[in-house]
Amino acid sequence: MKSQIIVKSILAVAVFAMASCKPELKEVTPSKGTADFTRYIAVGNSLTSGFADGGLYLEGQQNSFPEMIATQMKTVGGGAFHTPFFNADQADGSGYKKLTGFSATGLPILGDVAAQAVRGQVTIPGFGNVVLLTKYTGELNNYGVPGIKLGLVTFQGYGNLNPYYERLLPNDAPANTTAYLDFVTSKPFTFFSMWLGNNDVLGYATTGGASAADAPTPKATFTALYNAAATKLVAGGAASGTQAKGVVATIPDVLSTPFFRTVTLASLLTAVQASAPTVTQLFIRTGTAAVRPATAQDYFLLTLSSANVIGVPNAGGIPYGLHPLNPIESKWVLDADEAATVVDYTNAYNETIKSVANAKGLAIVDANALLKEYGAGKMVNGAAVSAAFITGNLFSLDGIHLTPLGYSIIANEFIKSINSKYGSTIPIVDVTKYRGVKFP
Repeated sequence: MKSQIIVKSILAVAVFAMASCKPELKEVTPSKGTADFTRYIAVGNSLTSGFADGGLYLEGQQNSFPEMIATQMKTVGGGAFHTPFFNADQADGSGYKKLTGFSATGLPILGDVAAQAVRGQVTIPGFGNVVLLTKYTGELNNYGVPGIKLGLVTFQGYGNLNPYYERLLPNDAPANTTAYLDFVTSKPFTFFSMWLGNNDVLGYATTGGASAADAPTPKATFTALYNAAATKLVAGGAASGTQAKGVVATIPDVLSTPFFRTVTLASLLTAVQASAPTVTQLFIRTGTAAVRPATAQDYFLLTLSSANVIGVPNAGGIPYGLHPLNPIESKWVLDADEAATVVDYTNAYNETIKSVANAKGLAIVDANALLKEYGAGKMVNGAAVSAAFITGNLFSLDGIHLTPLGYSIIANEFIKSINSKYGSTIPIVDVTKYRGVKFP
């Protein structure tokens, strides 16, 4: 009995202590901290524009990470944010990929949604034909241009070569002479995000290292241009009279995306061995034109799966990829040496980005680390997210760009970095509002 009284007394004291120590939940008041979000601009490439599923279209634009950030910034004094949306009657924009179903063996079947925003075509001497998209003529805050490289931000003729940039300019190609960096800083602004540099190595990787035109931007050139871009952006735009604050992001490791992780040596051999069980090797042509057996250190491109050519005999009857006399072409594979080049340049670019950001007092988003973290597999509000093609919901159907859910994760990382650097309390995005891969 005495022991029961002691236990009851201890419980009573504990309950009283818990009640008296109950934490008070204080609502955080949104604050801009030391930053000014009156006019926020987003500078970057396809990831900034909301590009997804292999195209730029209205739904993707509406779910770009700058759109999400700008919406949250309004709670701390942020101003209007204008994205160069395609009109509703041209919502399919440049066209894109959609999932139409699955084969009998469970492989995804992708279809093409036709472009709706093409206004014509122009031939640029020395370059070739350029498709022209419907012009945008409104106010502008999201300057994301799919395809742009840091190595091209000061090239005055670039507005004649890239349809996504051409549609933002007042003149029709080939009459454009405004360099991208000059264009984005032509009006004063108070805050910026800059996510440039991805394409300076991406084109090399996604063409299997086979395109001389897509060679990685030289490291010294990248460093010089990144410094120049950051310096001009910090200046706050034409005649601003004040410095702007901002946030920059590192370059993701493209080799960790579904574009390079879905079609593997093992999966190709498994498919071949279903009808030819004695096959144990595939042969590739490397970037140096050498022919050798493929290894696990080589990366096959996602687009090889749609080519459906492995094992198909040539005119001489030699099956494609199964014999050294008919190897898998370099354009379908990033060999081990080429992959090492991608890693080397990505690391060098990211060191430059971090160094410049630190020197100029800018916030930094380590997008490289973030996408690897989520790509490896993570639960997001009870849903599994990973870099698995289609089922992972992080990456869209092109295997490189993000889904709306993926962009919301990126947006929150930008917001957290901004808050940490500038003492602001911008609310994070509700990721449950955004979808992953859209199923038929």
